[in-house]
Amino acid sequence: MFMQFTTWDIVRNLLDAGKWTLALSLIAFVCGGTVGLAVLFARISKRRALQMLTKGYIELLQGTPLLMQLFIVFFGLPLMGVDVSPWFAAALGLTLFTSAYLAEIWRGCVEAVPRGQWEASASLALSYFEQMRYVILPQAVKLAIAPTVGFSVQVVKGTAVTSIIGFAELTKTGSMLANATFQPFLVFGLVAAGYFALCYPLSLYAKSLERKFHVAR
Repeated sequence: MFMQFTTWDIVRNLLDAGKWTLALSLIAFVCGGTVGLAVLFARISKRRALQMLTKGYIELLQGTPLLMQLFIVFFGLPLMGVDVSPWFAAALGLTLFTSAYLAEIWRGCVEAVPRGQWEASASLALSYFEQMRYVILPQAVKLAIAPTVGFSVQVVKGTAVTSIIGFAELTKTGSMLANATFQPFLVFGLVAAGYFALCYPLSLYAKSLERKFHVAR
């Protein structure tokens, strides 16, 4: 005997799953931003070894599929004796993925600051860290806000891949509901609407920030 699901039951379950999607997105973005900031400073440091190490880190994570990275975390860590849950594997995998892209976005923004700003701050006898703190980073932050918000859309959509390792977010919950209700068009239509509701405001906000800071010019 099959359990009967009303449309409201489907919506209620998807709304509950949407909370996990949002929570995973926030954790990945905050933790990924923190790691990405550390990677950024290492990437633009004057130490050649740090530059090469972080360049390899970024290229590795950008050059491999997110799904493969999740598989390595979820199946690889247990082989080394570390038991991980789908939640932890999803958060760690997305954090690493996010950190690589944010570090590269921010590096581009730092390098977009005119060279004359470096020279002017150097002429004031500022140290490297003082140059970064008082002159370069304040300008780079303005340039970075819009693309950073824009990338957050990719993080939200990237959570859908975590359904493969069993994390019950929107896509995974939608798959289970579609199998239980035999209404895939309705269920996945609502799943798509859920992602749109999460991503579209971020896209609009990123565009408004571009206009505000004149980044598009």
